[in-house]
Amino acid sequence: MTAPDQDELLDIEAVARIDAVPTILEIVARTTGMRLAAVARVTDRTWTACQVLDHLDFGLRPGGRLQLESTLCNEIRQHGQTIAFGHASKDPVYAGHPIPARYGFEAYISIPIRRPDGRFFGTLCALDPRPLEIDPTVLRNMELLAQLIGLQLETEDRLHRTGMALAESQRIARLREEFIAVLGHDLRSPLQAIVTSAELLGHYGLGARQQQLAELILRSGMRMDEMVRATLDFARGRLGGGIALDLSQHERLEALLEQVVQEAGASHPGRRIEARFELDEPVLCDPYRVSQLLGNLVANALSHGDPDAPVRIEVDRHDGVLRLCVRNGGAIPADRIPDLFQPFARREGGARPGLGLGLYIAAEIARAHGGTLEVDTAPERGTCFVFRMPPVAAQAPEAVAAG
Repeated sequence: MTAPDQDELLDIEAVARIDAVPTILEIVARTTGMRLAAVARVTDRTWTACQVLDHLDFGLRPGGRLQLESTLCNEIRQHGQTIAFGHASKDPVYAGHPIPARYGFEAYISIPIRRPDGRFFGTLCALDPRPLEIDPTVLRNMELLAQLIGLQLETEDRLHRTGMALAESQRIARLREEFIAVLGHDLRSPLQAIVTSAELLGHYGLGARQQQLAELILRSGMRMDEMVRATLDFARGRLGGGIALDLSQHERLEALLEQVVQEAGASHPGRRIEARFELDEPVLCDPYRVSQLLGNLVANALSHGDPDAPVRIEVDRHDGVLRLCVRNGGAIPADRIPDLFQPFARREGGARPGLGLGLYIAAEIARAHGGTLEVDTAPERGTCFVFRMPPVAAQAPEAVAAG
């Protein structure tokens, strides 16, 4: 017997994934009294065993082939009808048939297996060298079992196609994220050249119009740099399972956070920003990432909060828990809350366009520190984002040193 080809192997695997098939073959064997039962894939070229229950030591195994022309299943493939007889040597149709004599069986049943759309797959068959009586009820039950196998094959095909489509989708998504990471990385060098050149131009005593253009280039370059950094953080987080941290026992975290607030105030000179810091001991964290988290929350508050209300910032530590809170006037619509920390989720009407990654990256930084980032929002009290980091941050699964 020759080995099955790739298509036949797929059919064998499809039948093998149907948990009910071994039980079905056992039922067939017990109800018919026949000691060999099988599910076979039958095409216009081959007969291939997919599952076999062999109490005769016939030697047939899954993947085994029989010569197509030497099987009654080939006739079933052609006319699509069940074949059943209990005593071949005395049967008016099969007494002189060469196939029962070739394989030495007297009792035989073979039922066509069809997919729900009518396509022929193969047969559910059983045989035995002993003459046996064929019970019409048993025959009808076998036909129902063959229908069940056909339905299950269709289900398995759909699941397999869905799994293949999902795997391909995941592969494409990973390639896309790798492309984003590479593109963001490669953009940083030319972007830095643009920012540096714009800064240098500002020192050459340009005219008023030229100075305005140089400042515009500088602001645009810095904004683009911010977007590239956010994109890189997003790509790294997606590809690596989270944002990597460089943890240290930082004694100047308060000074770094104050600098973030000062920079935000300088970028929005017309807005009120009130800050209160109460950090009287070193904090184990990644200071750059915590500063980035605060910067993203403040930027979000300035862009989307009530411009007539102040942005209030509170940073303190009690019982070892670091708490960072950013409040602003205005409420977030209820239908926006579920997607608030999702990447690329933009809010309409904001004064500051962007990729919609700020809150997502802030949440990822919180998660990497083993902490939480939550939001409380209502028209009567405004919106408050609160980051809490427990003292066990060093044990967080994502808190790994950046390589």
